[in-house]
Amino acid sequence: MTGFIIRKFIKDYENVKDINVRQSYGTVSSIVGILVNVLLSFSKITIGAIFNSISVMADGVNNLSDAGSSIISLVGFKMSGKPADKDHPFGHARIEYVTGLVLGIVILLVGIELIRSSLNKIMNPEKTMYSAAMIVVLVISIAAKFWLSGFYGKIANKISSATIKASSMDSRNDVVSTFVVLVSVIISKISGYEIDGYMGIVVALFILYSGVDILKDILNPILGEMPEYDFIQSIENKILGYEGIINIHDLVVHNYGPNRYFATVHAEVDAKEDILKLHDLIDNIERDFAKDLDINLVIHMDPVITDDDEINMLKCKTGEIIKSIDEKLTMHDFRVVKGDTHTNLIFDVLIPVDYAVQSSELVRIIENKIKKENETYYAVVTIDKNYVSTYMNNPYRK
Repeated sequence: MTGFIIRKFIKDYENVKDINVRQSYGTVSSIVGILVNVLLSFSKITIGAIFNSISVMADGVNNLSDAGSSIISLVGFKMSGKPADKDHPFGHARIEYVTGLVLGIVILLVGIELIRSSLNKIMNPEKTMYSAAMIVVLVISIAAKFWLSGFYGKIANKISSATIKASSMDSRNDVVSTFVVLVSVIISKISGYEIDGYMGIVVALFILYSGVDILKDILNPILGEMPEYDFIQSIENKILGYEGIINIHDLVVHNYGPNRYFATVHAEVDAKEDILKLHDLIDNIERDFAKDLDINLVIHMDPVITDDDEINMLKCKTGEIIKSIDEKLTMHDFRVVKGDTHTNLIFDVLIPVDYAVQSSELVRIIENKIKKENETYYAVVTIDKNYVSTYMNNPYRK
């Protein structure tokens, strides 16, 4: 069914990097969500009102909020597809994150209101009537929500959408909450015990859990999360695959919405090579990234000396000292400046963003260890932070 809907309503559906195709995926998923949830909501609220079941009505209200969330997603996809303008030079794709945030907040508010209604039912109990129609509606709802969760999940993976992934998670939780309501209806019908209000609270708690889970997933890209390891590894491998690139470091990746990446990196090249040839190499890499990965990459070129035995020896020795302090540390941009009375060893040290040791203390430790090797060596250290999810960019890896 999912494949049929995609093929029927989305032109050029395989070209997911195209902004118009991606917007079509978002539009189709939102419309399907609206239709399914409105039908389920109408059925449950009607049945719940007829037979005086707060848990069934609560489940119906939850579906109504899902339909509202799909409307928000629809508007968000339309707005996020707007091209860049003078006030938003990186485009509007982050609006999709904002709509996901609104979706999570709406779900939390619905959960809180349903807890209030359920508590009122417990404190002021009214007899609930049960029927086969109620059970049939709940079973159909479970099947529909199970399919909708899979439908959302496939599209979310296809276009890397945090908002649609949130909808998939919400639908998955709805399957559980509706199943709980179904079980409560059957138990009450068989045993005669009135547990409707309590089951309403259980449903509301599932809704609140879903809302918190969605907010956590949405807030991460808004705040600026660490890029995935495989993604960073693919960038590093691609750059290092070009002949003439010795090593890379200081890779930083910025996310301006799903599949909207801007990146900067330092690339080490042989200082003996012709500068115009190296500049052409860098230009080619940047163009290839724009064409192949749709990443706006800016490369800073770092010329390094590779054929000086003394510099290579000092570089290797300094790298060993850094590793002896902590295996997580790496070094780059190593240079040597000799003087009459001392020699400056100039280099950068890369640390994790959550490194426990203060930068000033780390510099002091490095300076002292290098000084112990030779009194005439002075370390000039710059501390850099690692903003990507791998320590692969290590000049000393084999």
